[in-house]
Amino acid sequence: MLLRRAALTVLLSLALPFTAQAQTVEAGGAKFETSADVAGQKLVLNGAGVRYRAVFKVYAAGLYLKAKADTPDAIIKMDGAKRVQIRMLRDVSGKDLGKAFTDAMQKNMLPEDRAKTINGIFKFGQIFADLKNAPSGSLIQVDFVPGTGSQVVFDGKAQGEVIKEPEFYNALLRIWVGEHPADDNLKDAWLGKGKGR
Repeated sequence: MLLRRAALTVLLSLALPFTAQAQTVEAGGAKFETSADVAGQKLVLNGAGVRYRAVFKVYAAGLYLKAKADTPDAIIKMDGAKRVQIRMLRDVSGKDLGKAFTDAMQKNMLPEDRAKTINGIFKFGQIFADLKNAPSGSLIQVDFVPGTGSQVVFDGKAQGEVIKEPEFYNALLRIWVGEHPADDNLKDAWLGKGKGR
């Protein structure tokens, strides 16, 4: 009986690391949980990939939704809470990162959304300018909660005020899934296509 119990304990201890591994996805060395909780809503990791600049890894990014989606339109139109999670893989100044994000939003913005997003884009850029630095290893989350808006969280601390316009979050998502994505391979990874570089 004791021998059987000891053998079971050993088997369970061997199985635990595999269980833990199954609950994360790796992208560029960064790990993403396969699920997340945003404002009490359970979300699933839709995809994760790496943003490259030339041959250099800049950050790994994951997208969380209430259900899996494999087209940009489905991602944008899906209701419920959403999360973009970014793990920095290089040291970048907050100003440069904010400018890259806001430029990409404007590049992918729908003309009819311009008036409703420009204020949010300005606030978003200012949040990153105020951060000064986004060092390698830091964690950025941008959560959207219906009826509340978008909140930037840097290393676990909320930054700036909530951006209330839902159109802003759609503009944010288009950085990665729009017509002119920041990185084609990252877009494919978010949509569950291809394996990136």
